[in-house]
Amino acid sequence: MVYQASESRYDNMTYNRSGKSGLKLPAISLGLWHNFGGINVYENARTMVRRAFDLGITHFDLANNYGPPPGSAEETFGQLLKTDLAPYRHELIVSTKAGYYMWPGPYGEWGSKKYLVSSLDQSLKRMGLDYVDIFYHHRPDPDTPLEETMAALDLIVRQGKALYVGLSNYSAEQTKEASKILKSLGTPCLIHQPSYSMMNRWIENGLQDVLDEEGIGSIAFSPLNQGILTDRYLNGVAADSRAAGPSVFLKAEGISEETIAKVRKLNDLAAGRGQKLSQMALAWVLRGGRVTSALIGASKVSQIEDAAGAVRNLEFTKEELDLIDGILAE
Repeated sequence: MVYQASESRYDNMTYNRSGKSGLKLPAISLGLWHNFGGINVYENARTMVRRAFDLGITHFDLANNYGPPPGSAEETFGQLLKTDLAPYRHELIVSTKAGYYMWPGPYGEWGSKKYLVSSLDQSLKRMGLDYVDIFYHHRPDPDTPLEETMAALDLIVRQGKALYVGLSNYSAEQTKEASKILKSLGTPCLIHQPSYSMMNRWIENGLQDVLDEEGIGSIAFSPLNQGILTDRYLNGVAADSRAAGPSVFLKAEGISEETIAKVRKLNDLAAGRGQKLSQMALAWVLRGGRVTSALIGASKVSQIEDAAGAVRNLEFTKEELDLIDGILAE
């Protein structure tokens, strides 16, 4: 059966302008970091992406190395574009990145012009696209001059292979310098993608101020702290949770009783707001308008539906924010 997007897809999602650009992003974006690779069930990925778009999630975030195996998430998304989303390409924001290890030899990672241009060419081929909407440098390169990396991003836009460029995992100081170079080249930085959640607040120590000063938007990855800020861990580490699985990013031994105690208190506060903990955590990341979009991962449709529902209550009282800070400080 031919996919037809819901006619009400824009009725309930919130869209925020990214920095001082003309581009608006949905408050909730879908990342394909996990669960969309070649080892995963294609039909589940297809169902999730279609449901996300039906809920007004127009932004799909990828990277060259997402899978596993690396590259397979882009291949999956390319197939979905071909079978379902091609008629809606003009309504989609598709992003990808390069910076981490992708192929052997001296040109397969980091931030040289050779690597970035070659990687994006491969990403476009895997997805069957002429261009991506946003292309990120995925991590700073300690050896390549920042001028070369930023010149590569500028070149990619001038070649028509990306509409906008962004940075990920850059410090406040690195971001400020990169933004200065990009502005001088005529290709301003659209967005920064840092990790950010209630339990990981490093961007509040300078990076957010730089983004405000430079007119750069932000999209927070891991806003649920790898699933810890959900109801999955209220009773300890469940057998089917990410922490109990093979993930190298979250291990059961990394979730202490102290952390679970905080999660339970946050869960009670969320219930008082009429939200699930995951919804409150997403709303918290978006509070005050300093974050453009919260980037979620998902393994099933219900998680995407819950996340999209967070936009129904994005406001916090001062008392609620103080309570959250108090719980986190315990």
